[in-house]
Amino acid sequence: MVPSRLQFFPGFPHLSAVFVVDLHCHSTASDGLLAPADLVRRAADNGVTLFALTDHDTLDGLPEARAESERHGLRFIPGVEISIEWSGAQVHVLGHDFDANNAALTAGLASIHDGRIERARRMADALAAIGLDGCFEGAMRHAGNPGLISRAHFARHLVERGVCKDVRSVFEAYLVPGKPGYVEHRWPSLQEAVDWVNGAGGLASIAHPTRYNFTRSALRQLLKEFKAAGGRGLEVVSGAMPRESIAQCARLAETLGLAATCGSDFHGAGESLTDLGRIAPLPDGLTPIWELFR
Repeated sequence: MVPSRLQFFPGFPHLSAVFVVDLHCHSTASDGLLAPADLVRRAADNGVTLFALTDHDTLDGLPEARAESERHGLRFIPGVEISIEWSGAQVHVLGHDFDANNAALTAGLASIHDGRIERARRMADALAAIGLDGCFEGAMRHAGNPGLISRAHFARHLVERGVCKDVRSVFEAYLVPGKPGYVEHRWPSLQEAVDWVNGAGGLASIAHPTRYNFTRSALRQLLKEFKAAGGRGLEVVSGAMPRESIAQCARLAETLGLAATCGSDFHGAGESLTDLGRIAPLPDGLTPIWELFR
């Protein structure tokens, strides 16, 4: 196995001792429960030494996370998770190791914010139609940045109201395709997201590939198109993925020549199944994406 814990770090000679990798997590800058600095402190307490903050469609938390990482001796990698649309489904593209001041990247992410607010209003209307009034205002209270309001903020509001026992239950009952609070939305294309990341000098990866309910052939097609667009990586280990899913993703990464990334996808205690840094190792035979970092 290529461990995401307990290994040497090629390309970063100052990290010559044991290290732990987590390249996917979220703060209050998007839909996480911890502020960026608090997230870094938790990562440090868990032994993480290579860390990326990958908030949804925003770079706002990166300066705070970078400063706190320096105070704790973590190697910090700027990251983002971009919402895109492929074949009528929402997919997430991770970006790592880019110039966070790149104009095209920041403008592209800003364009997503306006769409998120419009989608949130339509979600609130859909929920009101089944008797759940006031959801837009309630979700907004949970969103630190109004331009990044998400389904998670609606879910937390509905848990707070006692509609469901937890966030996962809200999603299953109301916020996924076919349920009353789900609305269609036009996200950026796969090519647009990859171009934004590549144009900023970064590396693009497909996040949690087995979470999209694609057939195996559809997933393979997505990854082929992603690589043709300039994508470089695949998240082989994400959160509490089953062992068979990790093996499937490893085979895809190896067959298609994609580097492997890994992360907890941590949003907060009580909502996430895996804590920061507590992820399975990468399988053998893969190129860890950190070997490609500048």
